[in-house]
Amino acid sequence: MGAGAAHPGHGHGGGGGPLEVWLPALALLGCAAGYALTVRRARRRHPARGWPLARTLSFAAGLVLVAMALLPPLAPFAHEDFRGHMAQHLLLGMYAPLALTLGAPVTLLLRALPPDRGRRLTAVLRSRPARLLGHPVTALLPTTGGLVLLYFTPVYDAAMGHPGWHWLPHAHFLLSGWLFAYVIAGPDPAPARPGVPTRLVVLGVAIAAHAVIAQLMYGGFWVEVRAPIAEVRGGAEIMYYGGDLAELLLAAALVTTWRPVRTPRRTHGSRVRPPRRPKEGDPRPTGPAEIRVAVGLPPSGPGYLGVTPSE
Repeated sequence: MGAGAAHPGHGHGGGGGPLEVWLPALALLGCAAGYALTVRRARRRHPARGWPLARTLSFAAGLVLVAMALLPPLAPFAHEDFRGHMAQHLLLGMYAPLALTLGAPVTLLLRALPPDRGRRLTAVLRSRPARLLGHPVTALLPTTGGLVLLYFTPVYDAAMGHPGWHWLPHAHFLLSGWLFAYVIAGPDPAPARPGVPTRLVVLGVAIAAHAVIAQLMYGGFWVEVRAPIAEVRGGAEIMYYGGDLAELLLAAALVTTWRPVRTPRRTHGSRVRPPRRPKEGDPRPTGPAEIRVAVGLPPSGPGYLGVTPSE
């Protein structure tokens, strides 16, 4: 076990400089202002539909959780104690991403954009790289493999031992956590997203992987974290129990999106016809269903207008 010696980054004063406080604070304020302005534009473009207050509150809660992780008093404590680092990990990698994802920022942007720009963004979401990135297995790799790389190799000590490098794990936690939450239970459009049963299986694999990593860390097997044993074990307990709660919340968010597919009945040999795609010379689509068919999406699925099953 690599634990037991004082961490080389302990006591270097990271997280206490003015830039360490003001830069993330300004970035978070900018994100909040950008979201609020986009909500205002979306309401102007679609005054009858508006924008759900719950989405706004969820996104704001996500920003607050990020602030709790990156600002005092937790940030300076995380540089002195591995348990503080693990609390940062949970906030940035699990709790904040779920809240931000439930704020549906992509859907909000699609509602605020003009139709031509909305179609361009929809084309990006339906592109092959986006489909690959948005697959649950792809999203699972960085969120679990990153933990193995960070805590079972010298990467953690290297990152914490150099001023400024600690932002790399923070960025990884936040981005990989957001991708996983978006793929598993996000309300935003994701054309390549499989059904709920498949996503539940992937979530179960993630839960099992996090539990194994926490148990190995608690037992001191192959861990490359130079910190007192009590801190490493405390961090493992935070990962184990705090991660379970976060994953239960993610599972609850996923289950709320479950909508059983109803197969239309056939009566007296009648055949249900699929919706007809508009041909050249047809009138321009006016309704949401017609617009979805025009851009190649099913009329009942989430389209570029941002209609989601959970709203």
